Amino acid sequence: MSHKIMAINAGSSSLKFQLLAMPEGEILCQGIIERIGLADARLVVKTATEKWQEITPVADHREAVTLLLEQLINRKIINSLHDIDATGHRVAHGGETFKDSALVTDDVVAEIERLAELAPLHNPVNLLGINIFRQLLPSAPTIAVFDTAFHQTLEMPAYIYPLPWRYYHELGIRRYGFHGTSHKYVSGKLAEKLGVPLSALRVVCCHLGNGSSVCAIKGGKSVNTSMGFTPQSGVMMGTRSGDIDPSILPWIALREGKTPQELNQLLNNESGLLGVSGVSGVSPDFRDIEQAAENGNQQAQLALALFAERIRATIGSYVLQMGGLDALIFTGGIGENSARARAAICNNLHFLGLSIDADKNQHNATFIQSEQAMVKVAVINTNEELMIARDVMRIALPEPALQEVLA
Repeated sequence: MSHKIMAINAGSSSLKFQLLAMPEGEILCQGIIERIGLADARLVVKTATEKWQEITPVADHREAVTLLLEQLINRKIINSLHDIDATGHRVAHGGETFKDSALVTDDVVAEIERLAELAPLHNPVNLLGINIFRQLLPSAPTIAVFDTAFHQTLEMPAYIYPLPWRYYHELGIRRYGFHGTSHKYVSGKLAEKLGVPLSALRVVCCHLGNGSSVCAIKGGKSVNTSMGFTPQSGVMMGTRSGDIDPSILPWIALREGKTPQELNQLLNNESGLLGVSGVSGVSPDFRDIEQAAENGNQQAQLALALFAERIRATIGSYVLQMGGLDALIFTGGIGENSARARAAICNNLHFLGLSIDADKNQHNATFIQSEQAMVKVAVINTNEELMIARDVMRIALPEPALQEVLA
């Protein structure tokens, strides 16, 4: 029996969505509502046969959801709201509470709200989307899918910071990790393409985009990941610094009189690829930086080299932790589309049994390793919305015959 599942990713001023037929995984429609709160908000919807957009005032997320549902009915994608069997929502932070996706109840809502102090820019808007859909579709089960859940398999030495114990025990300061839904999807897809059980593989997954993270996956479980207490830590990103010497922050604060909020702005919005290349006015968009580098911009060239080296160092540490490597995955906007970034990251790693074929890499083949390489190198498009829909099916609409497939 086919079910229509709505997968939602709510941002502070946007609402991304996919309506899928499950368990087939067919995308019935997908799109985004941007600039929520402004008079020129933009709705974009695509189906297999058409695409349309509309510029219209959208005051808040409630109006955005109402507009979306009206469009689906008016365009005959659904006949009524009753056609939507369940909804799944990305939630950034599940803390230590949620080790798996969860059916949303009042208690779950309260816990997501409590965890907002760990993700103040994300959890409140994620919860806003959940509450609106629960009100408008009261008979449809709602599932929360947590970015952090996949990383709850980390052992204590991998997630504890060397701070006084009370900061973990009383305040919950630890490595949580993010992009878990993406890492879980692409590692499972890799095993499927190889025809090998994921439980038999040692994998490093590089989710590279404006936000980037690297994950070590052994036996199908996350054993380490570069993002930590927040999505700010780890490798260099579009506008985020990633890991730096922590003493830099009080030094800058004393020298320039910056507040904690200003330091956070510096680390999250003014650093990374933008910060290193921005001396020459280059944007944080990786494609712009690659173009500037090709035109001889030395700051852009440095930014690209630093980006690759930070990722290479992380991969190396994970190979040591896992005792070897069977496959390296590239995913995310940069990982899936930048042959230059993949080549730089894989450069001179023959001693690990890892090398890539330049032609396969340039053409974005699924497997880009060279003939003699012992380590598989895969380029796999992530699909977090499909993972959300699968979790909705597994938790909200279980059918015994499907559980083994969806697990």
